[in-house]
Amino acid sequence: MERLSRRRLIEDSLAALTVTAVGASVSAEPTARRQRTVSPSERLRIAVVGVHGQGRSHVSAYSAMDDVEIVAICDADTACFGPALEIVQKAGKKTPETVQDVRRLLDRKDIDCISSATPNHWHALVAIWAMQAGKDVYIEKPASHNVLEGRRMVEAARKYGRICQVGTQSRSNKGMRDAIAYIHKGGIGKVYLARGLCYKRRDSIGKVTAPTAVPATVDYNLWLGPAPEKPVMRQRFHYDWHWQWDYGNGDIGNQGVHEMDKARWGLNKRSLPKSALGIGGRFGYVDDGETPNTELTFLEYDDAWIVFEVRGLPTNDLRGARVGNIWYGTEGIVVSNSYSSAVAYDLLGNQKVKFDGGGNHHRNFIEAVRSRKVRDLNCDVEEGHLSAALCHLGNISFRLGTDEPFSGKSAKLGGGNAEVWETFGRFEDHLAANGIKLESATYRLGRRLSIDARSERFVGDEEANRMLTRQYRTPFVVPDRV
Repeated sequence: MERLSRRRLIEDSLAALTVTAVGASVSAEPTARRQRTVSPSERLRIAVVGVHGQGRSHVSAYSAMDDVEIVAICDADTACFGPALEIVQKAGKKTPETVQDVRRLLDRKDIDCISSATPNHWHALVAIWAMQAGKDVYIEKPASHNVLEGRRMVEAARKYGRICQVGTQSRSNKGMRDAIAYIHKGGIGKVYLARGLCYKRRDSIGKVTAPTAVPATVDYNLWLGPAPEKPVMRQRFHYDWHWQWDYGNGDIGNQGVHEMDKARWGLNKRSLPKSALGIGGRFGYVDDGETPNTELTFLEYDDAWIVFEVRGLPTNDLRGARVGNIWYGTEGIVVSNSYSSAVAYDLLGNQKVKFDGGGNHHRNFIEAVRSRKVRDLNCDVEEGHLSAALCHLGNISFRLGTDEPFSGKSAKLGGGNAEVWETFGRFEDHLAANGIKLESATYRLGRRLSIDARSERFVGDEEANRMLTRQYRTPFVVPDRV
């Protein structure tokens, strides 16, 4: 059997591979408080903030733990309280208090931790102000809504001595931990490319012609928090905020951040890259969504690349993976098509090793809270910040781009980089297969951005640097200094 070349490994298909709503508003900047010391025999007391969707999995996880008590459920939408309380009650646990405003939780001495699954635009504020109030934090992915927020979260955790876990739960799954360890030990040789895939069908969210009513159960001021005060321009109040820039980060920052985190983890990179390029568009329908439903992000390190692909339209898999990762090395590849499993192949396509096994990310957080050791966390806030930042870099490039015809193969796209051109070719094929007429269509070609990884700023581009943060609505302001 012929040995595959490195280039052919990238470009050819190996047929054998089969493989929430916010509950928060906070005071301008609470004074930092020392958390009580919890003995191993004591129950940790937790408030869960944001329980419309993913937050209910937080409630389920803690309700199953004998050494944890949920003392409060918090959400800006009171309609979310019932389903969350039912989870606790079915577990035979004491019914927690319900609260709309997170400020009512910060001063309470009977709360040790806050576990939050609010919409993205609230993540940093909940985490920072909870840590300033002396509480440990589990924050859902993505860690932040913009790059600067993530760095401020890291600074808060270090300054106040808090434990802060980010909810990219693959980091606690045995299968993924073993696969990444195998890659780091040279199992596929020198890794030069990590590909993240978010091939997840997303239908149109519809188009409104006038503002829609805020549900009567929602305190809209609390829900907006740091975001600008605007009317609701979407049919579905909850969840579809993911596709609007004021609140969400598109699918690269929603589902995709899991795979972006694993891509960076596999490359063993603990900084931002030296350049970023994002391209794509919202194809196949016209709706109230603003973020791309088809997006490519190219992130360049000195010795390796991360290439990330978002596809919201129907698509085939890539080497057995739809929502997952592929790591390319000089001696083989590793393919992961889930949060907890992966398979290693040699350059001939022969299976070498299989990895599988789950874990409990919330339990890991609890154990680290008890030990008070940041190193015990499987996804400390700095890891979460770096992975979210990679998503933000791609989005910033995309938003600063220009619309280009598919017929014009601009040298600005990839120059001589074969990975870029191969990925762009499949991007075109995917759109054509979904009925997009490329001869008359355009795509957004992002601005190529150079990055100073040490300062986490763009080089010579103040317009891009302004997009590292946002204008905050008082009093919901992430501080310039922690």
